[in-house]
Amino acid sequence: MEESWTNRWNKRYSAKDFAYGKTPNSYFKEQIEQLNPGSILLPAEGEGRNAVFAAKLGWEVSAFDISIEGKMKALELAKSNNMSIDYKVGELQELEYADEEFDVIALIYAHFPAAIKSIYHQRLDRHLKMGGIIIFEAFSKNHIDYVSNNEAVGGPKDVESLFSIDEIRSDFKNYEIIELVEKEIELNEGLYHNGTGSVIRFVGRKMH
Repeated sequence: MEESWTNRWNKRYSAKDFAYGKTPNSYFKEQIEQLNPGSILLPAEGEGRNAVFAAKLGWEVSAFDISIEGKMKALELAKSNNMSIDYKVGELQELEYADEEFDVIALIYAHFPAAIKSIYHQRLDRHLKMGGIIIFEAFSKNHIDYVSNNEAVGGPKDVESLFSIDEIRSDFKNYEIIELVEKEIELNEGLYHNGTGSVIRFVGRKMH
């Protein structure tokens, strides 16, 4: 991954305030509360808001990001909540997670660079147990119009980094679709997700 990409996120997460707040994403919270605790992986987890919430529910939490600053904030948040999370820094292929290691993988605004986003999804699939669950929320391709009208809502400004329902179907074609929708939502998450946006929400169960 390009050094400029890593530097961008280190800069964002080095600020004192939590970029996206300390409370979990509402869709993630809604979905994870319906499941029995097990092992969960949170890619591109940033400052740890979702990881720490899962840990408080009794999950065995693994997370990773390219930002060392994000990890430091996440561990600070975990410590302040008397929780423990396993947090690695690096790219997925370097981190040596085992095949079929996790019961759940949660991709919450995990906007990887356009050239690798589908590759990452397919690689993550290897680490999910058969019958395991993907929880996904990220900006849709239609979000480009929302962010051009209101930068405060956040999200990538290149359409290739955004998602479509067809892309998610293709990337996770071996999944039973529990939910797959494009939806306009109101975001109020920390400093960088504020306003009306368009997202893809997906919950799927790995079938083969």
